[in-house]
Amino acid sequence: MFSKQKITIAYTVEKCIKCGMKRKRKFVNGDVLFAESSKCTSCDGMASIEKIFGEILEK
Repeated sequence: MFSKQKITIAYTVEKCIKCGMKRKRKFVNGDVLFAESSKCTSCDGMASIEKIFGEILEK
């Protein structure tokens, strides 16, 4: 009867190879699993993409 609008937001999880710190950010076109993505903010090691997933929001 009342349909809710569903919106999916894509996220990327990056993990530092050196210290293991994880960071979640919004997905950006060009993100590929297991690719090196950026420098770690805590130890200056390289972070790689560990997971890409979507969260569903209902309005």
